[in-house]
Amino acid sequence: MRPGFGQFNTPSSEFLIFCSQFGATDVLLNMLSPTSALPSQDGLWRLSDLVKLRLTIEQYGLKLSALENVPISFYDQIMLGGPKRDQQIENMILTIQNIAKAGIPIFGYHWMPSMVWRTTPSLIRCGAIATAFNYEEAKKLPFTHQREYTEEEMWNNLDYWIKIITPIAEEEGIKLGIHPCDPPVPTLGGIPQILRSFKAYKRLINIYPSDSNAIEFCQGTFSEMENENIYDMIRYFGKKKKILYVHFRNVSGQVPVFHEEFINTGYVDMYKAMKIYHEVGFNSFFIDDHVPQTFQDTEWGHRGRAFASGYIQAMIEAVTKNSF
Repeated sequence: MRPGFGQFNTPSSEFLIFCSQFGATDVLLNMLSPTSALPSQDGLWRLSDLVKLRLTIEQYGLKLSALENVPISFYDQIMLGGPKRDQQIENMILTIQNIAKAGIPIFGYHWMPSMVWRTTPSLIRCGAIATAFNYEEAKKLPFTHQREYTEEEMWNNLDYWIKIITPIAEEEGIKLGIHPCDPPVPTLGGIPQILRSFKAYKRLINIYPSDSNAIEFCQGTFSEMENENIYDMIRYFGKKKKILYVHFRNVSGQVPVFHEEFINTGYVDMYKAMKIYHEVGFNSFFIDDHVPQTFQDTEWGHRGRAFASGYIQAMIEAVTKNSF
């Protein structure tokens, strides 16, 4: 089990020095856009750009272990079954092949054409600001894609995609992990949030049973799932070796209302969670994911992330040393 950093899309020397100095071994680059270090060309990513990206990160003694999220415009038609679906699938196949050929072992993505939703923020410890969600408030917002989609449509589209892309990922030796819908409620803006429960993820991994069809395990979002037990889910998917990496963050409770928390003040017992990852033989990396906005911190949250990363590293050391 290893500490990593993510939630940034520009691998500047400042970011990479920060990651290395604060003890990370792995880097996850998130939400790379056409204006970032990985330009988009004709709706896909080129092999030469991906190789340059990996080499840049390796210069700082770090490993580029995963890329998370292509631009939505790369695959929105795939998620929604639109008229350009097949062209986007061709481009996504090339992108994933290029990621694998560039020596990047994991690609994480999601099934949320409307992205992550939050409502009015909350004040937590000593006035820190945390993102929050209230389902009743969100229900008042309009459709995001002109109409209301059905669960059957969204599952059929996911089924179609998984059965095409997983054999290709197997051939290329890359693993694909899908993030849960955040927040995990029935629908948002007319789009069913199909990956919102333990049952839904069991269904996902059985669409095409393969080591390459796996999970981007956002513990924060899994913890938000209504009437689910986070420890049972870690143990179940961990034993099956389906967890590719972990967003190790905490929340106040489950939907329909929650807010994000400091890593050590939410409802989840993070030490208990970390022990389960260790017990099931999880051998990949953890990132802090989101952090609250604190006094005089940067937009990215350097202070908050240093705190969260130190906590993660201490937890890893505690459970691994106590296992002997």
